[in-house]
Amino acid sequence: MSEELALLVADVYEAAGLLRRMGEGVAAAEGQTQARWQLLSVVSEEPLTVARAARRLGIARQGVQRVANDLVRESLADFHPNPDHRGSPLLTLTPLGRTTLERITTRAGAIHQVLTADIPAADIAAARNLLRRLIGEVRSYEDQSTA
Repeated sequence: MSEELALLVADVYEAAGLLRRMGEGVAAAEGQTQARWQLLSVVSEEPLTVARAARRLGIARQGVQRVANDLVRESLADFHPNPDHRGSPLLTLTPLGRTTLERITTRAGAIHQVLTADIPAADIAAARNLLRRLIGEVRSYEDQSTA
């Protein structure tokens, strides 16, 4: 079983690399980067601090701070006071940021339709369920290892 898991991990990395490269092209068509797209997306659900957005994305806070500053400079996002923590403002999308995210998401959706035309929805759901279970197991292992 460990060999199968190693092969699955290799496949996940390969798929992630291909999808990331494709995502860069999708975002670039709207004048953005994959990193900006991800941050626009994560704060579209709710205003977040940079630290919380970084945790959600699984990347370093400093990198997210640079991207957030770029989004604010381009009027795609704004920082607002955080009632829970004065030193950590909340990043929110501006109307221009929402429009930009919508354009990127629409472009990506059209590509996703092409990519999945011959893959049954049940197969995609099963793959996603397996990955979510694996993510849960890894998180549990990490929690046990640091305890």
